[in-house]
Amino acid sequence: MKDVQIKLSALWAARMLSGLQGDSTRLHDPVALKELVGGTSAVPVTNELLLGMSIIFAVPIFMSFLSLTLKDKANRRANRSIGLFLVVFDLAFLGLVLFQGSFNYETFWSFVYPVFPALIVWYSWKWPRQEA
Repeated sequence: MKDVQIKLSALWAARMLSGLQGDSTRLHDPVALKELVGGTSAVPVTNELLLGMSIIFAVPIFMSFLSLTLKDKANRRANRSIGLFLVVFDLAFLGLVLFQGSFNYETFWSFVYPVFPALIVWYSWKWPRQEA
């Protein structure tokens, strides 16, 4: 079952890197950067928001490790439940971006984000059970 664990770990790493790249791209957007620095963004950046975003961002980091170290049953459950949570979270973010009505880099990354957790849920669901 090691190959499934490696795939899951790689998918968690891919989700983390896609989030990092999306945020990095945002920092190169002069309008978004000006709003962020000026405190005029649509969503006020507070310490609580930054903490929440940090927790969400840390999940794939921990899961990439846990996917390689947890026992099979716990691994399946953790990947299914946390992966499903991130699919819903990422789809909600996609909905917010689509509601804005313009296609740009945020729209592109918003379509990319849920792909990795959806594949995580799929692989953990199809993971063959070993007989004891």
